[in-house]
Amino acid sequence: MKTRRKTLLTTILSVGVLTLLLGAAAGSQTDPLVTMSYLNDINTPAILKQVDAKLDSREQALVDKLNGVADAYSQEVEALISVSGGTSTGAEGASAVFSVVTVKAGQQLLGTTGCELLLRSGSATCVASSAPGLVDSTEGSTLDAGGAVQPNHLYLVTADGRGLKASADATVLVRGSYTIS
Repeated sequence: MKTRRKTLLTTILSVGVLTLLLGAAAGSQTDPLVTMSYLNDINTPAILKQVDAKLDSREQALVDKLNGVADAYSQEVEALISVSGGTSTGAEGASAVFSVVTVKAGQQLLGTTGCELLLRSGSATCVASSAPGLVDSTEGSTLDAGGAVQPNHLYLVTADGRGLKASADATVLVRGSYTIS
């Protein structure tokens, strides 16, 4: 019986040692658990395909959201332009964009604070109750009452009731609120 036990114990120990040796050898450089070709040919492309699909769906969702926001802003801008009129109406007007205004000789175009004027043709002089009458944004200077308005210079009205008086028929680009008298 003792020999049988010894044989059984030897067999169990041998199996245990072999298991440990084989377990330690699995996954070595010569015998990897997962082959590099499996990773390169099957696993990595599958993962990349899933990532690409998720990125594409997220990109499309962002593009759709951006288009919706852009459309909403476009509609708001169009509504604001239609409310402001975009052009002058008769002898008074206000515009968020430049409007072409014809001023007859002897007439005055008076703007509100912040109104922009650009003389395109004709001649005009500055109308103001005190200095500075208009700010010449093109030259970086000021224009006092009675000073000649230069063609193609952008002028900024510094206070309500200032503007220009046409010496001859004049065409003026105007942005902002104004009156013609």
